[in-house]
Amino acid sequence: MWVWALLPVTLAVFGIIGMWAVYAIAVSNGTVNITKEFPFISTCGSYNPQSCLFSQICNICCVLALWIVTIRFQQVRDLGCASYLNTAGLVLGFFSSSGISILGNFQQSVVIGVHLLGAFLAFFLGLAYFWIQAWLSYYTPPSHDHKWVVPVRIILCSLCTCFIICMLVLYCTGFRSEAAICEWALVMCFFGLFAIFAAEFRHIDCHKLTVQKKESINGRDANGVWTIQEIH
Repeated sequence: MWVWALLPVTLAVFGIIGMWAVYAIAVSNGTVNITKEFPFISTCGSYNPQSCLFSQICNICCVLALWIVTIRFQQVRDLGCASYLNTAGLVLGFFSSSGISILGNFQQSVVIGVHLLGAFLAFFLGLAYFWIQAWLSYYTPPSHDHKWVVPVRIILCSLCTCFIICMLVLYCTGFRSEAAICEWALVMCFFGLFAIFAAEFRHIDCHKLTVQKKESINGRDANGVWTIQEIH
């Protein structure tokens, strides 16, 4: 069903537009000076009024990401690939999605420690989550999109890994502008990784929950439809 495919696309489009909107506001009101150095995303979202917008964007992205992570977990499970790795992906996805909200609501100019914790959860655990998804997508039953989804996901995960390493090295060596550019590129790749889920979500059918007045039997049929039957 194409409706589910709109969910990851919505997250990606909304997140990309939102982040660049925060950047545009920060540049226009002079809270960041791009002639001096290129700013980090967190720097753009640290000052009023764009800090309010930045927080709301992160909160909405957090909710959408949690929704996507949950649906993807159940989809892999329904495809017969239930495993500890899929469960680990669910846990990592929940923590990394929560990190988006944490870094958005605790700006670096206010509570730097909590902000860095959120960044760690969002970036590092988020990267681990997408590597797990790359592995799972390789071993799940093939579909029409399997030939391009797997390599594109691996390429984007590899780029994210390189951007994180480059960002840390450049920042520690004093190249702040270059590190900030790596951060922006990293976040754009993350949104791209979320968008790829659209190719897999379009194969999801609606699930329904039925309650029947018969013997108490809880089960799921061959189509993955859960039926809860109760006795009155």
